[in-house]
Amino acid sequence: MSEIEDKTPEQPMCVLFLCTHNSSRSQMAEGLLRARGGPSFEVWSAGTQPRTVHPLAIRAMRQIEIDISMHQAKGIEAFAALPPMDLVVTVCDEAQEACPYFPNARHQVHWGFPDPSRATGSEEERLAAFCSIRDLIAVKINQFLGRNPTFSFGQLYSAAKAEEQQV
Repeated sequence: MSEIEDKTPEQPMCVLFLCTHNSSRSQMAEGLLRARGGPSFEVWSAGTQPRTVHPLAIRAMRQIEIDISMHQAKGIEAFAALPPMDLVVTVCDEAQEACPYFPNARHQVHWGFPDPSRATGSEEERLAAFCSIRDLIAVKINQFLGRNPTFSFGQLYSAAKAEEQQV
């Protein structure tokens, strides 16, 4: 199938969110697109140097009734043998630099967000930082979905690229 052909409803768009540690931003993006994109998308996340899913990311997502507590951090090598991803989205500058071209991607864009794990202060202040980044990611996901990206690879890329320009 060429990248300009339409996918059928039985073939969801495959999206991979990349970040350095796959602990916060990419996990929240995965959870948001899974919840809001429905069966039109198969969604994953990975990291260039995976750690564990950050407990404050789990709490921030739980506040909006999205459960990512069972998510596990994965490295990009976990996706090397899978069919190509329709879209790869880097969500941190470090991942964009470490992986400027994901070899198994039909299209790749960058939506940069600050790292909430760098926040300091009390646990509640740090949770507020995670919620703030979660909300920024949610706005981006909602705008992306509002561009109806599920009809073809071309529309998928156009919608993602339009959101990249809004960063």
